[in-house]
Order: sequence, then C-alpha cells, then structure tokens
Amino acid sequence: MKKYILAFGLIFSLLTSCSSKETTTYYLIRHAEKDRTESTNKNPDLNENGLKRAEKWAEYFENIDLDAVYSTNYNRTQQTAKPTAKSKNLNIISYNPGKMYDSIFKANTIGKSVLIVGHSNTTPVFANKILGEKKYESMNDNDNASLFIVTIAGSNKTSKVIKVN
Repeated sequence: MKKYILAFGLIFSLLTSCSSKETTTYYLIRHAEKDRTESTNKNPDLNENGLKRAEKWAEYFENIDLDAVYSTNYNRTQQTAKPTAKSKNLNIISYNPGKMYDSIFKANTIGKSVLIVGHSNTTPVFANKILGEKKYESMNDNDNASLFIVTIAGSNKTSKVIKVN
C-alpha cells in the first residue's frame, strides 16, 4: 500500500510541476486606423489604411501559432482581428472589456497563445491586469502599431511592447 501511495504522490507532483510551467502568451493590439469622418459615430469601421494594417497584422502573425483570437464587439476591432483569425482558421471570440482577464478568461486561455484586439484605453489596462501591476499607461489615440506581448511561464510573468509598422 505504501508503494501505491508513494507512486501516486510522485505522479501527482510530476503532473503539477509540469502544468505549473505551461507557457501562456498574450498578444495585445489596439484596433487599426478607424474612419474618423463622423465624430459622433461610436462604432466606426476601419478606414482604408486600417484595412491595410489589419492585413499587415495577419502577415505579422503568419509564423506565430495562435490558439484563439479575441476582440471587443465593435466594428473596428472585429475588422482588425478578421484577417488574422481567417488566416489561422479561427473564429473571433468576443469579450467584454469590462470583464478583462477574469477567472473564466484565464481558464480558457491558460497554456495557449492568444491574440486580443482592443482599444487605446483597454489594451494597456488588459496587459496590466494580466501582469498584476500597473506597468503601462494609456496609449496615444493615434497609436495603431504597438504590440504588447505578455508571457506567463509558471509564476514568472514578462512583458514587452514593440512597434509593428
């Protein structure tokens, strides 16, 4: 009986040590350039430059394995996410920016590589929530080229921001 308990304990410790070292990578971007011709439009589409940038994001992620693509439920974010999701044969999963990085989101994304498309006022906040600290300030409203990369490996969290033009 002691042998079984010892074997079970060894297997359990191996399983838990392996799962705690799973790597989760979040790629967070702001939507591409939006149509600003009508200042009262709360849900504008992307403009021509934005549509081109959305295609450039798909090119950027071409050699990066993604398990999921998340976007807020606005035209500009959905349109930014669409070329990448299509190229990866993934559906776009809508998320509520008021419930960023909650327990359900964590559980659904652990151990995965995930693209998250948001806004200038949500993308840095989302990265901060994942990191558990206020590291990033709001983005400039004209910044459509920043890519926040947050990686979690076990209890180690790292992040960086790069410009993708």
